[in-house]
Amino acid sequence: MKDGSTQPTGLRSLIAGGAAALLASTCCLGPLVLITLGFSGAWISKLTVLEPYQPIFITAAVVALFFAWKRIWRPASACAPGEVCALPRVRRGYQLLFVAVCGLVLLALAFPLVAPWFY
Repeated sequence: MKDGSTQPTGLRSLIAGGAAALLASTCCLGPLVLITLGFSGAWISKLTVLEPYQPIFITAAVVALFFAWKRIWRPASACAPGEVCALPRVRRGYQLLFVAVCGLVLLALAFPLVAPWFY
């Protein structure tokens, strides 16, 4: 059995995809969420500085999610017994996390289209 830290489970790709999705939505969704939560200040407008980098972040998120998908959704029979990916509970947790991160990426992609409805 391999060490848990060296097993390719797709978690790193999933974390990278989530981070890229959050960065992609920071320019547009970030100010709206902060204002909705009651934060105010001129510094919120500085978050739009990241807007030109949004396509790069979205591309990084999609690429990372592709690699995570390859690892997470592969058949359990491809995993050796005792590996993390062979455990049904862990697989289900990764799959739910994958769906949540995909939702964040879709939100980042769709938000510029619906943003005019909120501002």
